[in-house]
Amino acid sequence: MFLELKNTAVGYKTPLIRGIETDLDLGEICLLIGNNGVGKTTLIKSILNQTSLISGDILLDGKNIKTLSNKEIAERVAVVFSKSQIPANYTLTDLVSLGKYIHYPYYFELNAQDQNEVDEIIESLHLNQYRHFPLQKLSDGNLQKAFIGRALAQNSPMIILDEPTTHLDEENKIVILKLLRKLAKTRNKLILFSSHDWRLAKEFADRIWLINEETLDAGITEDILLKHDELLNPKIFHFTDSFVPPQIIAPILQKEMLYSFLQKNTSKNLSSIKFEFKDGFWLISGDNFQQKCFSFNEVSDLIANIG
Repeated sequence: MFLELKNTAVGYKTPLIRGIETDLDLGEICLLIGNNGVGKTTLIKSILNQTSLISGDILLDGKNIKTLSNKEIAERVAVVFSKSQIPANYTLTDLVSLGKYIHYPYYFELNAQDQNEVDEIIESLHLNQYRHFPLQKLSDGNLQKAFIGRALAQNSPMIILDEPTTHLDEENKIVILKLLRKLAKTRNKLILFSSHDWRLAKEFADRIWLINEETLDAGITEDILLKHDELLNPKIFHFTDSFVPPQIIAPILQKEMLYSFLQKNTSKNLSSIKFEFKDGFWLISGDNFQQKCFSFNEVSDLIANIG
């Protein structure tokens, strides 16, 4: 195994996560999830030996991280944090090229092979038109992609990304996640990334690390999702005290949308009404009526006429 955590506790004065026993190997892509403040970034920094362990051990490529220098860790792991310092007077190409730094002395010039690899990375991230832009003029999303490009250029066997899709729209999220999965499978790289966007990210992850109540639950993605029902069934929030909901028979997404729409738009007691989602429309039934509605406008009109 390339990454091993053995009875590991991470945190500061007191542990945020205790008793971690898990591992990951090259070719795998793992999603790290958990609420804010549970220790996702602390765990990442612990793997990089930037934060001392409270107890236990972490091994990279069979070697304890405590015995590795910063350069030796960088040769094994490339990292992208959600907030990174922007180098002054750098263009996008300069930043991506900086990933090659660990392979050269301080003053260096990229050889032709490295320059070609930098060009390929920029193209794969759909950043060609911005290659000569100063970093300060890039949007948050393109800047994030540029930092990901730097990590790819580093060409380490493992890549860690802390919330890599935070500033990206849906299309660019998919571009990044597809690229990461391709790297894992075709170049035998280990990818560990944290995200709150598990509904999208789960499609690309082989494994999940879920932090919950000071423990890390690790396993194959589908096993973890089925084990933790709260991930697949998000809570429907109740904000309106006077609202009494109807019976709703529908997939989770449609159920969430209808519930939020109804409680924002009526204070009526709808407990005697049934909403069933069928083939793209709502079939709404009451004691003396049944009606199809194909939009929320139609639902609104129907509810307004219910006594």
